[in-house]
Amino acid sequence: QVQLVESGGGLVQAGGSLRLSCAASGRTVSAYVMAWFRQAPGKEREFAAAISRNGVNTYYADSMKGRFTISRDNAKNTVYLQMDSLKPEDTAVYYCAASPKSSSSYYYLREYWYDYWGQGTQVTVSS
Repeated sequence: QVQLVESGGGLVQAGGSLRLSCAASGRTVSAYVMAWFRQAPGKEREFAAAISRNGVNTYYADSMKGRFTISRDNAKNTVYLQMDSLKPEDTAVYYCAASPKSSSSYYYLREYWYDYWGQGTQVTVSS
């Protein structure tokens, strides 16, 4: 089992950047496919980005391609989400998720596929 703790959220102006971190404990993060999801006020949680166990393959929601970058440092047991060119519509609670399953990348974008979740970190983008 793995425990996930997000950090790095905060208030930023539109056009600014933030880097979120997800620190894992209890088991090495290299055993998991990792992802970031987000939930805006009044909306359902949605997929943001995912990364394969070895970090070679990354996946993004269309609205985040070219602005967000997911990465991982398995030696530090940490996954990151670099967010650039932030927009007010990026305001949400951002969650880190982990899955130990071995499946096709089709599932990497599916919330139900992930077994472990962090508590979330708030990102607020002002206009």
